[in-house]
Amino acid sequence: MVEHTEISVVILAGGTSRRLGRDKAAEPFGHETLLHRVARRASAAVGSNDVVIVLANTGQSERAPADIPHRLALDALPGSGTLGGIYTGLEAARNEWALVVACDMPFLSAPLLGYMAGLREAVDAVVPVTGGRPEPTHALYSRRCLPAISQRLQAGQLKAAGFLDLVRVRYVGEGEARCFDPELLSFFNVNRPEDLAQAIEIAARKRNQSGCFAGTPTRRG
Repeated sequence: MVEHTEISVVILAGGTSRRLGRDKAAEPFGHETLLHRVARRASAAVGSNDVVIVLANTGQSERAPADIPHRLALDALPGSGTLGGIYTGLEAARNEWALVVACDMPFLSAPLLGYMAGLREAVDAVVPVTGGRPEPTHALYSRRCLPAISQRLQAGQLKAAGFLDLVRVRYVGEGEARCFDPELLSFFNVNRPEDLAQAIEIAARKRNQSGCFAGTPTRRG
């Protein structure tokens, strides 16, 4: 049985949003921003009492949702990309385990994340795989991953999933994930303007069709 330990939430919000052309974390999405929506859904999914938002610089602090308890952490290793953000977030987390998600994932699935949280026994990370690739920004990590991440960072090997071969990982296959999130919407990223338009359409369909979605979104990297 997995111990019922608390899980922190780490939200990576320090990207440059080059493909969207504007700050995606602050992008309005319904009555809230994308960052606010992600923070709300992620913390509720794992019952977190510790939300850490990783920013690139202090000038981004206005992104943070005012009505959700959180802490800000400045990227400890600027220029190290997503992997540096994961390292910063895990170091800042108050709990042994952290759910790490990107700030542009508006459809995080509570059933899927809850299932993943139950798979932590005897491993250091729980990582889904979609399209044959791991999803390092939709994963659970123990702080035991920090030495492996540090090793990769020091070697200049910045691939976000590149440290996974150094730790014990419970991979969640695509078919397994679909049992909880049939259309894999939890992994939908808002990277480009067309992604944002599609996300708004999906959210509208969800409201208007009692949670039923018409069509499967195209996942973009």
